[in-house]
Formats: sequence, C-alpha cells, structure tokens
Amino acid sequence: MKHEELPQDHSDQLLKVLHRTIRFAIKILAVLMVLVIFWSVADVVYVIYSKVIVPPYFLLDAEDILETFGAFMLVLIAVEIFINIRLYLGSNIIPVELVIATALMAVARKVIVLDLKLVSSEHIIGLALVTIALGVSYWLVKQRNTSQT
Repeated sequence: MKHEELPQDHSDQLLKVLHRTIRFAIKILAVLMVLVIFWSVADVVYVIYSKVIVPPYFLLDAEDILETFGAFMLVLIAVEIFINIRLYLGSNIIPVELVIATALMAVARKVIVLDLKLVSSEHIIGLALVTIALGVSYWLVKQRNTSQT
C-alpha cells in the first residue's frame, strides 16, 4: 500500500480542501525557490566579478576560491530543494533519499567553506558526527530502495 502525505481525493471534504490549500502553498514555495535560485546565481556572478576586478586582476587567493565554492554550493543546494518540492508535488510522497542527499550536500558545503581557525574542536566533531549519521542514513535508505525494486 502506497502512503501519501497529502492525498488529493480524500473522503472527508474538509481534509480534501485543506490538502488542496497546502498543495497550493507548496506551489508558491516552488516559485519562490526558483526566484532564490536566480538570486543565488546573480550572487555567484557578483562574487566572482567583485574578486576579479581588484588588483591583481583575475587572480583569486584561496579564501576567494572558497567563497566562490560556497556560493556555487548554495545554488546547487537551492536546486536540490526545488527538486524536492517538485517531486513532492508530483507524487505526494516525501522523497526521503533526496532529502538526505540534500542535507549531505549542505553539510559538505559547510565543511568546504569551514575556516579551521575560527571553529572549535567540538564544532568539527559535531560536523563529523552529522556527516556520518547522514551518510549511514543515506546508505540505509538506498539499500532499502534497492531491495524493494
């Protein structure tokens, strides 16, 4: 039996209207996420432009490159969130594997742009534990999905 988060044809009329209302709200979120993606792309362009127009021209140091990577990763995370929303609208089922993968990407972005001079060892251990937990969760969900097909 397939589990649906917001079934479109529910026997209770009130729940049917509420589900449609929530689906409409999710569509608004999808539109807003597309706007955030375009805004983020503009930010990436701005970050790169602002770094290459100052002397020495067209040269980036390690900090500039990390800032650029962080901006790129934010765009990719926004795209993943949009895909989550689109899949949810298309199937009414939360795509758990994709949600975990998006969380892994967000943690990876944090690790990539992490300034080791500014964080405590506890912070690094916490990030490591979150990364391991998400990695194991992703692997378990992937294994379950593979065994069901």
